[in-house]
Amino acid sequence: MYIHQVAAYLPAEVIDNAHFTRLNGLSHEWITERTGIRTRRKAAPDENTNTMAVEATRRVLAQAPDFPAASIDLIVAGTYTPHDTIYTVAHAVQRELDVSDIPVVSISSACSSLLNAVEIVEGYFALNKASRALVVVSEHNTAYNNDLDTVAGHLWGDGAAVLLISKERLAPTDLFVRDIRTGGAGNIGKANESVTLKPVERGIVMPYGKDVFIHACTYMTRVTQQILERNQLSVDDVTYLIPHQANLRITKNVIQQLGLPEDRAVSNIEELGNTGCAGAAIALASTWPELRPGNHIVVTVFGGGYSYGAMLLER
Repeated sequence: MYIHQVAAYLPAEVIDNAHFTRLNGLSHEWITERTGIRTRRKAAPDENTNTMAVEATRRVLAQAPDFPAASIDLIVAGTYTPHDTIYTVAHAVQRELDVSDIPVVSISSACSSLLNAVEIVEGYFALNKASRALVVVSEHNTAYNNDLDTVAGHLWGDGAAVLLISKERLAPTDLFVRDIRTGGAGNIGKANESVTLKPVERGIVMPYGKDVFIHACTYMTRVTQQILERNQLSVDDVTYLIPHQANLRITKNVIQQLGLPEDRAVSNIEELGNTGCAGAAIALASTWPELRPGNHIVVTVFGGGYSYGAMLLER
C-alpha cells in the first residue's frame, strides 16, 4: 500500500515557556534542558479534536485532486483526547466528506495510534474490504491538561494530521509502506500508571516520567532495528528517522543508540510540544517536500500504556 499525500493542521495560538514561568515558576531554561520544548500550539475556544481533524482533511484533499472524497472507502482515526467519545473524530471526518456506508473506525492506543491506524488499513486492504483510506490523527491535549502541573503541564500541544492511503500506487511521489510492526508492552514497568488520563477523575498526568523515558528509548530503538533487519537494511540506509515527538532527549538517545547522524532525525517537539499520536504524522507532512526517489524513512513511536511500533517507508 502507498501513502499518497499527508497534510497537517496546527492551531494559530503559540504558547511559549514564559507562560509557565508566570504560572508556576518553571524557567525557560529548565523546560528546554529537560524536554527541548520552546513553544507549543493551543487550540482556540471554538476548536477541538474533531474540528482540527476536519481542517487537516480539507487540506490533504486539496493537495490531492486525484484522490476525491467520493473514492474513499475507509476512515480510521486515532486520538486519546476525544471531543466526543460517541460521535468520534472519525465520524466527524466522514460527515465532512459526505461519504456514506463505509467502515469508520476510531482507536486509542496513546501516542502510537498512528501506526496502529495504518496497520488497520493494511488489514482492510488485505481482505479486499477497502482500497482508498484516510488515516486521521488529532490531539487536543490542552483540553485535558493542567498548566499548573509542574511535572507535565508544560509538555503538551495541539494539532492534527491526515494521511491519504491507497492500495495501489497512484503517483511517482507516493510512499510505499514497505513494512509496519506494532506491539504492546502494557505488562512491564509502570505502564499502568506512568501516564494516565481518566476523564471522570482528572486530566493528563505523568507521575513516572523516568519510567516512560527509559522504556521509550529502549522500545523505539529496538523496533527500529528490528524493522531494518527484517528488510535487509542498515542504519546507513535510513534517510530520515521520524520518532514520536515526546521529548528531544528521547530522540537524541534513540539516534545515539542506533548510530544515526543527528541531522537525519526529524523533530518538531521544539516548536509544537508533545502533540501525541499526531506528532509523527505532522513531522512526515513537513518532511514530505524533501523526499526523493530512493529515500527510506522510518517512523518509530512509543505511547502511554507502553504501546510501540515502527513503519518503514520508501519513495
